[in-house]
Amino acid sequence: MTKYKKNGKKLGVLGGMGPAAAAEFLRQLAARCPAASDQEHPVVYMIGDCELPDRSTAIFGEGESPAALLEAHLNKLCELGADVLAVPCNTAHYFIDDFRERLPQPLVHIIEETVLAAQRLNPGGAWMLSTHGTRASGLYQKYADKYGYTLFLPSDEQAEKAQQAILYVKSGDLASAGALTRELVEELWRERDIPVMTACTELPLGYAASGLPLAKEVSSIGALVDACIKALYDEVK
Repeated sequence: MTKYKKNGKKLGVLGGMGPAAAAEFLRQLAARCPAASDQEHPVVYMIGDCELPDRSTAIFGEGESPAALLEAHLNKLCELGADVLAVPCNTAHYFIDDFRERLPQPLVHIIEETVLAAQRLNPGGAWMLSTHGTRASGLYQKYADKYGYTLFLPSDEQAEKAQQAILYVKSGDLASAGALTRELVEELWRERDIPVMTACTELPLGYAASGLPLAKEVSSIGALVDACIKALYDEVK
């Protein structure tokens, strides 16, 4: 059995986009870490700013950009002592990519890690469900092209259902999110029976409430958690 030991790096998490997604990221991080005691878990610094301007609205040029605040918060986490950074919000990475190289510490990139996780699960491609902003930004398409991976995009009507499911999660209505996610995913699977990439951090919560098989989901939260654990723990030979 492979053994792991934390390497002493501290994790800085910028959350609040939305609050339930950040809480789910922390829950999964605690559940999946190879730790048997409090002391074997990593030190985590977190800023939860729920007042950051809406990312999708800004991408469409209809609202204030969150870029300056995102960069300031990530720099603050580094000042606090973070050695590794993570942002459990896919759409925010549209802005983060513009200043990522200026950050004092490395960022675990949720989109890149989700694409790689999808490729490992099904090399033949995956459906991509996301916010309208992430879809329009081409973020996932960019990283899929980087690794030669095929994404299948839902129709505009189907994308609207994904956006509504996201809004249900943000408002705390997981039952409606689960029902709508199930309706949407079963519709997609009738077209093409391949895994579904929940490429917005609210969507894994909707998927979990849907009763659909977890083995056919590529969760952006789960991909980010796994990559963070890899950065925070070393294998013991």
